[in-house]
Amino acid sequence: MTSLIQRSSGLVQRRTEREEEEDRDRDGQEEEEDRDRSGGDKEARLTLMEEVLLLGLKDREGYTSFWNDCISAGLRGCMLIELAFRGRITLEAGGMRRKSLLARKVVCKSDAPTGDVMLDEALKHIKETPTPETVQSWIELLSGETWNPLKLHFQLRNVRERLAKNLVEKGVLTTEKQNFLLFDMTTHPLTNNNIKQRLIKKVQEAVLDKWVKDPHRMDKRLLALIYLAHSSDVIENAFAPLLDDQYDLAMKRVRQLLDLDPEIESSKPNANEILWAVVATFTK
Repeated sequence: MTSLIQRSSGLVQRRTEREEEEDRDRDGQEEEEDRDRSGGDKEARLTLMEEVLLLGLKDREGYTSFWNDCISAGLRGCMLIELAFRGRITLEAGGMRRKSLLARKVVCKSDAPTGDVMLDEALKHIKETPTPETVQSWIELLSGETWNPLKLHFQLRNVRERLAKNLVEKGVLTTEKQNFLLFDMTTHPLTNNNIKQRLIKKVQEAVLDKWVKDPHRMDKRLLALIYLAHSSDVIENAFAPLLDDQYDLAMKRVRQLLDLDPEIESSKPNANEILWAVVATFTK
């Protein structure tokens, strides 16, 4: 009986050791895949907001175009999608009559910290608001575009500057002071061109060499990047280096994505409803 127990415990021990070895192999494979996605540079792992801002920044000058009045709302849309991708927020149930994406409220699934200060700040607002808001309302509130003085505290301030500082910490940008006649301005010129070029190449390939007609076969984060880069009026920066024929084809395929019906796409299996609600907000 004792020998049977010993043999049994030996089997359990060997099985446990084998499971631990498999776990280590699996963890190592996941880390390798993460390095591949980030080009082998852990510091270069960017959020959706940082990617959109990086596409919009002028490399040498270190600031976005003064004429771009779309990027502010676009970055707030990025935050909602990033929170949804991380499992923190979702849309309320559609109900029997299936309310439209733009009519459904955003609800908090988890208030666990994300590790990103701005995302946690936005999540705190969403969780603590007394009356749930729609995706469109949250984009406006987080941007400070509201006539209701009681809701002005929802605004996230200095978003571009804070994102730029994140990119400085990740070794993508640097910080300089520039004089503009009447005032000094903090700018963030590009210091790691490889990271931006990888980002541009990723966007270009998504609509050229690696194009798939079905958006649900495309990586969700990359799909969101294309939509939000367009909504933020920075996608032209990714396509500027292309030849004329390539540029025309890339823009044609972006327009194909823009022509999709978010209501239909959001009802398909494994669709992220927050993503399509943000798309609906900017394309309606």
